[in-house]
Amino acid sequence: MAVCARLCGVGPTRGCRRRGAAREQRRGGAGDSEPDTDTDPEEAGGGGATEDEEAAERIEGERPAPHPAGAGPAGRASLSLLELPPELLVQIFGSLPGTDLPSLARVCTTFRRILRTDTIWRRRCREVLHRYRHILGLWQPDIGPYGGLLNVVVDGLFIIGWMYLPPHDPHVDDPMRFKPLFRIHLMERKCATVECMYGHKGPHNGHIQILKKDEFSTKCNQTDHHRMSGGRQEEFRTWLREEWGRTLEDIFHEHMQELILMKFIYTSQYDNCLTYRRIYLPPSSLDDLIKPGLFKGTYGSHGLEIVMLSFHGKKAKGTKITGDPNIPAGQQTVEIDLAHPLQLPDVENLRDFSELSRIVLEVQEQVRREEQEEEHRQEEEDRSQQAVSQPAANPLGGEGAEGEETAAGAEGTTQDKAPASRPFVLPMGVISRNEDYPRTCRICFYGTGLIAGHGFTSPERTPGVFVLFDDDRFGFIWLELKSFSLYSRIKVSFQNAEAPSREAFDEMLKNIQSLAT
Repeated sequence: MAVCARLCGVGPTRGCRRRGAAREQRRGGAGDSEPDTDTDPEEAGGGGATEDEEAAERIEGERPAPHPAGAGPAGRASLSLLELPPELLVQIFGSLPGTDLPSLARVCTTFRRILRTDTIWRRRCREVLHRYRHILGLWQPDIGPYGGLLNVVVDGLFIIGWMYLPPHDPHVDDPMRFKPLFRIHLMERKCATVECMYGHKGPHNGHIQILKKDEFSTKCNQTDHHRMSGGRQEEFRTWLREEWGRTLEDIFHEHMQELILMKFIYTSQYDNCLTYRRIYLPPSSLDDLIKPGLFKGTYGSHGLEIVMLSFHGKKAKGTKITGDPNIPAGQQTVEIDLAHPLQLPDVENLRDFSELSRIVLEVQEQVRREEQEEEHRQEEEDRSQQAVSQPAANPLGGEGAEGEETAAGAEGTTQDKAPASRPFVLPMGVISRNEDYPRTCRICFYGTGLIAGHGFTSPERTPGVFVLFDDDRFGFIWLELKSFSLYSRIKVSFQNAEAPSREAFDEMLKNIQSLAT
């Protein structure tokens, strides 16, 4: 009521403008207390008119006629906010604290219409959101080999950083889980409050430092809010239940228990004081085998991890967004050779691992010979260029383009001749965390998978089979490990995550891989 009285320009004994408008409507006057369900059109730029003038034009016809002179007490003309020009109201409302605007919108329909003017909120965004506008989008936290996926979005009056987590192992088709790590409160007029959301005691004081355009850091100023009354044991049990959906007693594999305990000790020491680096979603083209993007994949005792699938001409790459002590986040876990499709045997012969191994190793030898021939051809061209004073016109570009065209043509021919789907089964002896894999596939390609010892020691690329099941699922058979990874698409519409260019995306991949190394 106090807000109403202050805005309408009348005292508590005179009554509220809102009630006066209702009485005026009952008398057949131009009341404005009807609920407004129309959405204001988006403001058009240019044309020489300012945003305030455009807002005024939209609201001018809605404004009730001024009260006649003598309508106020003792014959004086009473002036209210409703009688001010709309462009002036936009200026006034835009200067009010954000906490007052919801109350102001409840006064009458005219005020509500004015408060839906984009100009007011753009100003507020410039005042409050300006310094944090660069952190919207996808980020990878620097948590040693484990990495992660952070999505920073605007949600109402907050900017929230959501950490996305894979579903519990081995349910790769389940939706992603997410939890808030920080939020920026936008209610204040001149400054924004940063709150740490880590732990189980609610929001508390935090800090965000923007280091540069594609890097920022978070810090919790009250880490005692992260502690539990039961000490580290209770914190570990709670983390295990959230991270794995089970207790340590349910995990019988001793090596897996060690990996889980190691991850808890390593990640919990950060206390939400982290550095984040921007990542982009991969660009797509009509020639891609399937739509690129983010996928959840099974990685044995390490559980489910997030992999980014991207296409690069004759190659497709799977880059780890989350990782483990063997292959850390940022490394290229699989590479698919799209120029070498595999013709797998029928289901009965496919059950024989030695038959699959024979087919894959033959293609591996073919690829090795082709790479040697390419190196020899490149050396010959380099020598011929040095032997002449003027290099031949486009000595490499034509053949390279022809090679790509031939590979693409071979791929297209293979896919055209291939049936829509064919029976598929894992060979005997190949271990899969998820036995509920598809029993039909579209096409298979030769590929390599990266394996290494603990601490990323002695890394090497080993042969394998890329199996495309459908638009949202694929698999990879690790020949040397005799294991199978199943990948399922993350079906989340991420905003502010598109790469500005193909070059920017490729540079981002190089950066996160070099940091992981």
